[in-house]
Amino acid sequence: MRGSRTDFNPDEKIDWSVIRQVTPYLFEFKARVCLALLCLVGAKLASVGMPFVLKQIVDHLDGQGSALDSSLDSALVTVPIALLVAYGFIRLMNVLLGEIRDTLFGRVTERAMRRIGLKVFEHLHALDLAFHLDRKTGGLSRDIERGTNGISFIMRFLVFNIVPTFLELFLVMGILWQQYRIEYALIVFASVVAYIWFSKTTTDWRTQFIRKANQADSASNTRAIDSLLNYETVKYFANEDYESKMYDRELEQWESAKRQNRLTLFALNGGQALIISVSMAAMLTLAAYDVSQARMTLGDFVLVNAFLMQIFLPLNFLGFVYREIKGSMTNIERMLGLMKVEPRIKDAPEAPDLEVRGGSIQFSKVGFSYDGQRPILRDLSFSLQAGEKLALVGHSGSGKSTIAKLLFRFYDVDEGSICIDGQDIRQISQHSLRKTIGVVPQDTVLFDTTILENVRYGRPEASDEEVKAAIKMAHLEHFIAQAPAGYDTIVGERGLKLSGGEKQRVAIARTILKNPAILVFDEATSALDSASEIAVMTAIEEVSRGKSSIVIAHRLSTIVHADRILVMDQGRVVEQGSHIELLAMQGDYARLWQLQQHEQLGSE
Repeated sequence: MRGSRTDFNPDEKIDWSVIRQVTPYLFEFKARVCLALLCLVGAKLASVGMPFVLKQIVDHLDGQGSALDSSLDSALVTVPIALLVAYGFIRLMNVLLGEIRDTLFGRVTERAMRRIGLKVFEHLHALDLAFHLDRKTGGLSRDIERGTNGISFIMRFLVFNIVPTFLELFLVMGILWQQYRIEYALIVFASVVAYIWFSKTTTDWRTQFIRKANQADSASNTRAIDSLLNYETVKYFANEDYESKMYDRELEQWESAKRQNRLTLFALNGGQALIISVSMAAMLTLAAYDVSQARMTLGDFVLVNAFLMQIFLPLNFLGFVYREIKGSMTNIERMLGLMKVEPRIKDAPEAPDLEVRGGSIQFSKVGFSYDGQRPILRDLSFSLQAGEKLALVGHSGSGKSTIAKLLFRFYDVDEGSICIDGQDIRQISQHSLRKTIGVVPQDTVLFDTTILENVRYGRPEASDEEVKAAIKMAHLEHFIAQAPAGYDTIVGERGLKLSGGEKQRVAIARTILKNPAILVFDEATSALDSASEIAVMTAIEEVSRGKSSIVIAHRLSTIVHADRILVMDQGRVVEQGSHIELLAMQGDYARLWQLQQHEQLGSE
């Protein structure tokens, strides 16, 4: 089903090695990280110190209350002002140090998100065409978005919540043991162990529901984007209701997964609350008993209560953090999983750049299939001399467009070799190869920006004057003169605001600006009307003059002036020669020519 994903396994364990992959990004700003850690330690020391100051205040007030007339005003007057000031100062420092810590570390997380996001983006562009034909754009973009956000969460909360919470726990247990009785430390220790065990066990169980929710979210998003990208097709077949039903089916799965997620979250929160409540009740009962036996003062009781609040509040938050980290790890795992996808098309080690000496092309005994089963090209051999215009014709499925994909090295040949000026394209860098070849495809896809910027994409560093010169050579000036915004006309997503002929001329202008040594025109006029075809063919003739060019054509009328024509059938060259020579052979080309002539006469 379109938009679905089949690689989901709810029993799969979280890959904790992603932490190791993310950690190096922490150390780009070592000074900031060190300062942030110092602020962390300072804040925790201030946090532990506050209950002691509070104890002294309460003990003093309790003592003054028994000696005087219990007047609150008189008691406050006699409380040492220094203790109140110290308590306020320590609380202020606790907050300020935490804010400074977050501010310092903010740039670390933001830079890490930038670095990792860029790395994933570059890796996706390095993957081969086969991966991108199979991908689901909506789900892929959502995976990347959730993954980068998950990295920010993990880097911030793992360092500044989990580690400091455990630091504070050990400090408090040590203080309770040394200052009072070991029973206090044991209650804290037992409650923490029970809390962590319950949280981990339950959260691990809940991970499957988080994964299902993410899967359903990606699937519904993919479905929506796929439908909107194919808006015209939906309208052509009046399938709005069908698309809505399919989208609602994906949303139904998302709703079900979210409901399961919410119910399991209720069970987790309820269990955590029970552990905390029992622990606090046990601690305060023991403290109250010690106060009644005069082993502790009222201030000590307040101190124990304050420590409990300081421990269990962040511990409760720790449960939330752990849950979110588990969810974030699922998201990061999915995103970093993209980095593990190896491109099938790779440069040879230390591959040199292509040295263009004229632009000759040689296909030598090339065999190729997309799936390893059904051959597309069989023992194909032909050559293109420098500056020659070669045309490829044949029925659909004969392998014409596959030749262009192999030349551009979207795929590698299974057998034989392809050489440019005597250099095997598998032994040279892909970047230099693709810089050498200019392609005008059958279906030109443009970016949702201006005509000027779409043409400039052929050579991003080109000046406005160079871009406008290329537009003029592509015979786009008349259209631009009529457009209210001129060169700044927005073409719409994928160029939907332009006609087929206008898009093709933008593609030609883009190729003119690139100025490659070799040109490939892949059925560039097959979908155009006669007037648009004439304009586009005129532009093609001008741009390809003096350059090596391959024209893949459906309409034979567009390639009658080619230097040589190859007629293909089932992945082989069955005829070759000029237009006149092929007509004289009275073979496949001649029959195809006569058929198209009759079709043209019939349409007139």
